[in-house]
Amino acid sequence: MSAEVFTPNDVNVTMTPTAVKHVRKQLDKKPEAKGIRLAIRKSGCSGFKYETQWVETPESDDRIFTIDGVDVFVKQEHLPLVNGIEIDFVTEGVNSLFRFRNPNATAECGCGESFTVA
Repeated sequence: MSAEVFTPNDVNVTMTPTAVKHVRKQLDKKPEAKGIRLAIRKSGCSGFKYETQWVETPESDDRIFTIDGVDVFVKQEHLPLVNGIEIDFVTEGVNSLFRFRNPNATAECGCGESFTVA
């Protein structure tokens, strides 16, 4: 594995304590998982969509952000799209989900599914 390790001081990716707690709890149930991936793909009316996946085997182009003991994996090509992001975990009604606060997002679609970065 040749993934390079960064800390939050080297880059600007953060997680709220609630998100860290949630990810740790899920990782405890998935001993094969090394951390969580924040991925970006083209989608929706605004251009890009966030996806999260459990990482069992890091890939060579992964960058690893260790945040309060939780490893967040981001592909090198996605770094400009997530620089400065805060990952939160919220409960809205009966639904619990990750909420992404990206200061680089210049637009979001009405349903919150996708975003644009200028």
